[in-house]
Amino acid sequence: MKIGRRNRRLRELPVNSLIPNILTVLALCAGMSAIRFAMQEKWELAVAAILVAGVLDGLDGRMARLLKGATKFGAELDSLSDFIAFGVAPAMVIYLWSTQALGGIGWIAGLAYSTCMALRLARFNTALDDPDRPAWSSYFFTGIAAPAAACVTLLPMAVSFQIGESFLQQPIFMALWLLFVAFMAISRIPTYSFKRVRIRREYVLPMLLVVALVAAILASYPWFVLSAMGLAYLGSIPFSYRAQQRFAEAADEGATETAASRESEDDKAPLP
Repeated sequence: MKIGRRNRRLRELPVNSLIPNILTVLALCAGMSAIRFAMQEKWELAVAAILVAGVLDGLDGRMARLLKGATKFGAELDSLSDFIAFGVAPAMVIYLWSTQALGGIGWIAGLAYSTCMALRLARFNTALDDPDRPAWSSYFFTGIAAPAAACVTLLPMAVSFQIGESFLQQPIFMALWLLFVAFMAISRIPTYSFKRVRIRREYVLPMLLVVALVAAILASYPWFVLSAMGLAYLGSIPFSYRAQQRFAEAADEGATETAASRESEDDKAPLP
């Protein structure tokens, strides 16, 4: 009887362990729903669906670590979901919104974006298994991360929702914008990773107040806030590049000093 109960417990999983995978599947569904909304010309809903996918993608990994439910299956599912939600859906939304007027050229721009996102995700997954990753890799991404790339791709749409019809919907401009974001995604340019951001205890209450104010403004002027956040992210890239260079230089100096101290200790060691 005890053996039977033990085998049954091994075959059953707690519901909490499924939460990260549920969030990942919901992100995938949000990405696919964005394509459906775009086909119905519900542009604001299409952009909102991809933004929801980005929020869910940010939550699933943290929930997996919090619940200690990270698995190889979950990692593979997350990568596939990211490609659909951030590699395919934004390209299709932009194509239906603007670049389809260019015919084959507009489709080529979308294919280039999706291909670069697939390459970016493959590079990210292989880098996770690299035991010789540099220390700065915990604080910076190499290139623009997939969710951020999707949001930057849709930035002209968000701005156009705020200011109305403008040159931002011009097919040539949007095709070039897609190619620009695709290049940034596979580039070696470091961008900030906010996974290790820490808030000092004395700043917790002011931070919560800022979050409440941003939420209130977001509810009243959603596209203005989202556009400002996208522009701020793009503006942070030069600063992230400089910060990564300083971080790498400091790490190299520390490694050199450590090697020099070891050599000096070896010189002082008594001969056998």
